[in-house]
Amino acid sequence: MAQFYFGVQRSVDMVFSLISFFILISVSPSNGYDPLDPHGNITIKWDLLQSNPDTNDVRVSIFNFQLYRHIERPGWQLGWEWQGDEAIMSMLGAEATEQGNCSRFKGGENLPHCCEKQPMIIDLLPEASFNMKTSNCCKGGVLSSMVQDPSNYAAIFVMQIGAVNSSDGFKMPGNFSFGVSGYTCGQPVRVPPSRYSSDSGRRWTQALGTWNITCMYSQFVASSSPQCCVSLSAFYNTTIVPCPKCSCSCHASKCVKFGETPPVLQETRDWNQQLPALIRCSSHMCPIRIHWHIKQSYKQYWRVKVTLNNRNILKNYSQWNLEAVHPNLKNLTQVFSFNYEPLNPYGHINDSGMFWGIRYYNDMLLQEGENGYVQTEMLMRKGEDFLSFRQGWGFPTRVLFNGDECVMPLPDQYPTLPNNGGNGPIFSLSLIVLSLLVLTIVCF
Repeated sequence: MAQFYFGVQRSVDMVFSLISFFILISVSPSNGYDPLDPHGNITIKWDLLQSNPDTNDVRVSIFNFQLYRHIERPGWQLGWEWQGDEAIMSMLGAEATEQGNCSRFKGGENLPHCCEKQPMIIDLLPEASFNMKTSNCCKGGVLSSMVQDPSNYAAIFVMQIGAVNSSDGFKMPGNFSFGVSGYTCGQPVRVPPSRYSSDSGRRWTQALGTWNITCMYSQFVASSSPQCCVSLSAFYNTTIVPCPKCSCSCHASKCVKFGETPPVLQETRDWNQQLPALIRCSSHMCPIRIHWHIKQSYKQYWRVKVTLNNRNILKNYSQWNLEAVHPNLKNLTQVFSFNYEPLNPYGHINDSGMFWGIRYYNDMLLQEGENGYVQTEMLMRKGEDFLSFRQGWGFPTRVLFNGDECVMPLPDQYPTLPNNGGNGPIFSLSLIVLSLLVLTIVCF
């Protein structure tokens, strides 16, 4: 009898895992659509400013139209493919990583800046010389999100394009790439020409032609496994619900056990190089763990404590942010030590919000160690629609870190009130339903 029970239990766990996986990929932004940010994207605007017999002047603008997903170091790397024998003669506000073979332009006074068929363009560093800069450049490829820092969500550079055979006129390049994991770019689409003001807005000029390239983010494309998980606890229950086992990976390539000394870390000198992943070994194997604790319940308010732990030994998370979906966020009264902004992607539904650190105080989530965490507390008012803490109502339904979906514990594992009669594995409603499902599969 015991063997039969444990056999059914293993089958139920497997089916439950499969169902949870399909539910996760159906609600998470794995296909480039994010329900919390339905209009979010990276837009690359290509303006043809002037066309001469031998050269064309182009202005390229990169806009991060995402509410909370930002581009951090090592930053964007914009690439495309020329249709002819074009070359970048000169640039301001950015630079190509390779000059390439410019022998076809020999005999001129100066060689072109880049002769590659598929150039790769990167942003300049903040310490770039003044004569190389343009407006909204030189941030090392970092772009903030619209909510977190709307003054730094754009990057602009200009370039002069030439060709050996320029009789065919200007040709818009194709096959654009953004150079950041998870982003896929579409083909250029011609739109109405951009207009520019001068003389304090008394005169307007416009581009000869404007094309938009839209790049969308997919968490599944960025990584085959999640990057964060959520654990839960409450004042009314001594049980701490941990992150689900193997939330991010079961067999990490590199992890450091407690008591072991991590290898000597050397800061990379290459701005274009992504730091390798090295995390602290755990049952969930996630770089980021988020703990949601229901701390206290007052007559008219209830209090929550949220802690973010960085278990990545190599990486600091700059300009980090946290998104949560909870029905009582509309009654959020006060947030301590974090910034907060409701998202409201659909206007009339106020159940989602974004948290991020205070600048120069806790906007940097340091690497794993004694200081590798940030935390906040918040007060929520008990409105007329306040429900009991029964059935895990006090916990969020979704949590995201830097725009990526975090793995949540299963609903029947949430901390329950003492008088809830327990939630043993045999009499759990979800377990009964899944057992019937397993029997149905076996019979048919």
